[in-house]
Amino acid sequence: MNPTYISSLDKVSGFSPEERARLARVTDLFAFRSNDYYLSLIDWNDPMDPIRRLIIPTPEELEPWGRLDPSSEHLYTRAPGLQHKYRETALLLVSDHCGGFCRYCFRKRLFIDDAREVNKDISGGLAYIREHPEITNVLLTGGDPLVLDTVRLREILARLREIEHVRIIRIGTKMPAYDPYRIINDPALLDAIREYSLGEKSIYIMAQFNHPRELTEVACRAVALLQDAGAVIMNQTPLIRGINDGPVVLSRLLGRLSFIGVNPYYVFQCRPTTGNRPFAVPVEESYRIFERARATCSGLSKQARFVMSHATGKIEVVGMTDEYTYFKYNQATDPDDIGRFMVYRGNPEAYWFDDYTDLVDEGRIWKSGRADGDPGGREAQVETEESPVVL
Repeated sequence: MNPTYISSLDKVSGFSPEERARLARVTDLFAFRSNDYYLSLIDWNDPMDPIRRLIIPTPEELEPWGRLDPSSEHLYTRAPGLQHKYRETALLLVSDHCGGFCRYCFRKRLFIDDAREVNKDISGGLAYIREHPEITNVLLTGGDPLVLDTVRLREILARLREIEHVRIIRIGTKMPAYDPYRIINDPALLDAIREYSLGEKSIYIMAQFNHPRELTEVACRAVALLQDAGAVIMNQTPLIRGINDGPVVLSRLLGRLSFIGVNPYYVFQCRPTTGNRPFAVPVEESYRIFERARATCSGLSKQARFVMSHATGKIEVVGMTDEYTYFKYNQATDPDDIGRFMVYRGNPEAYWFDDYTDLVDEGRIWKSGRADGDPGGREAQVETEESPVVL
């Protein structure tokens, strides 16, 4: 099977003329794209079907809310098409298209602005990476890199593998869910993964399965082929209203991922992006759902962390009481913030970290290069193959 791609709701049956007119107002701003394979997963008799909600526009997307760049990604653009936010990791935006347009997309600005951030000429980004030996991880993203033809993707992988200090290449993709035939029907893609994922230089597929019904037989076969080619498969998903915002469905998703050898990595708080109001769940409600889901999972399914991808870093929600909510920087733009623990007075109406304003207490693992609890003031160091890195 080779799925047929669809970019107009006029080619999707089941809508009344009135509904098409309402949805056209949405797609005039936020584009629609899918394919016949993915649309076949929808139960069209269920107006609340989670797969339908994930891919079919809804008029509520036009509610004023959020920003187009809620994590301020523009602040970290260092070269055309390249972002460098965290010390060890760079992002290359290599594609300005996706297999489908998620209705909750946090980067939908790429598809509605005239000024695109994706740059097909990645030479400037590669030069930046070469000049920064601290970068050991490069994430290929966009858009979806697996929308690129394999010749182009292989070229990008080859050029990154010429840079000695790049140990891990990550490919952020939803194609195993949207179009597993992209993987199944392309042996050359699997050959490229096999060629460039070797030894201590791995390729990670950062998949995005949002609902257990996306884990079809063909999707699991595509995952198995990628694993057989040597890729490590991780999964990350936002927690999304009407799609996976219940403990049972989220637990089932985390469990089924672990059954097929996919590591649950992050469950994200839905970013306050323009158009995302109908998909957002308050932070504290999200955390309760997340913890109740984990309570019914095996240990391997509990690996996921619940985080916000904030402008200042990956902020994990680590606990909650009736009065307080507890946060920790899992990753941070300011190295001194990594591991920083923060206690805020709870706010049931909070949708994002910025909505927490009453800081009660905080602590850091280290400050100014000195390890906490070291009376001699000796610097904590982590040895790498190249050189010691002062923390």
